[in-house]
Amino acid sequence: MLVDCTPPPGRGGRLIMESVTCNLCGSSESRPVFDMPDTKFFPDEWFTVVECVKCGLGFVNPRPSRAEIGRHYPADYYDYLAPELHQQRYANEAQYIERYASPGHHRRLLDVGCANGDFPRFMKARGWAVEGVEVSATTVPVTDFPIHRAEFPDARLQPDSFDVVTAWAVLEHVHDPMAYFVRAHEVLAPGGAFIFTVPNFASLASRRLYREDPPRHLYYYTEATVSAYLERTGLRYETSVHGNDVYEMLPTHWLRYYLQYRWRGAPMRYTDLPESPESYFARRGLAPSLTSRARYALTHPFTVVDALTRPLHERWSMARRNYGIVTFVARKPRDRA
Repeated sequence: MLVDCTPPPGRGGRLIMESVTCNLCGSSESRPVFDMPDTKFFPDEWFTVVECVKCGLGFVNPRPSRAEIGRHYPADYYDYLAPELHQQRYANEAQYIERYASPGHHRRLLDVGCANGDFPRFMKARGWAVEGVEVSATTVPVTDFPIHRAEFPDARLQPDSFDVVTAWAVLEHVHDPMAYFVRAHEVLAPGGAFIFTVPNFASLASRRLYREDPPRHLYYYTEATVSAYLERTGLRYETSVHGNDVYEMLPTHWLRYYLQYRWRGAPMRYTDLPESPESYFARRGLAPSLTSRARYALTHPFTVVDALTRPLHERWSMARRNYGIVTFVARKPRDRA
């Protein structure tokens, strides 16, 4: 259903978005969790993240349709993908594949959301036969291995044909996650592994600290909702890793949240967040320098203490298996029952 949304005063113009039910259980009952703007490109456009009352899946509702979401992915969104900046991440992702690929298979990898193809190319150099799926038209041409320019559920792929399917920070971006889980099961060979990374909606960073990225992040997962997706699509949960070896979600403002909001049971709204150093420099007309950073520290001491203590909170949340990013490993059963 299309919804004509008029944001509150000062929060952008009229938006045409679609209202949806829960992708996991189909329920139309949900409760709002937080509101925040598109922090990257359209700060006047605000979005509401809700939680399904029945199953706990989080999602943006209402949301931009498939036809409209492209404007939130301009070409400069992909600037961070320069391969020289990500070699350690690729090596960490490769370790997951080598660890969880079934022995004796033929080393066939499909990378969903492969962007410019740098990770499949990394694995190709390690002896894997690789293919990629990428719907975006803003990435550079890929000619050294097969790439399918379509949504994963619509890509022309043979069933039972891959030993590993990966989706690194992809499933939070798609309009129909269930179709992606179904398709992963279809194209995996029996015994093959589905390895994917998503934000953790149960974490403080995702749920309370506004570290998410709506409307590019359309869906918000927990271990329970991921397990439900796997069960309903015939995949078996194998393990999960809470950590920042692939991507990170820094719990920025965690100390402010605990000291100023949680103790009195009040929600911290997006508008309660202090300005960032970049915003401070822009507002004061300052260039980043040691002097300007010292001035920021003197005028924002609480934010500085928060940043200094943040690594401790990160390690604590990883130890409690409640970090903002989770890498899951699931497997297609060898038996077809």
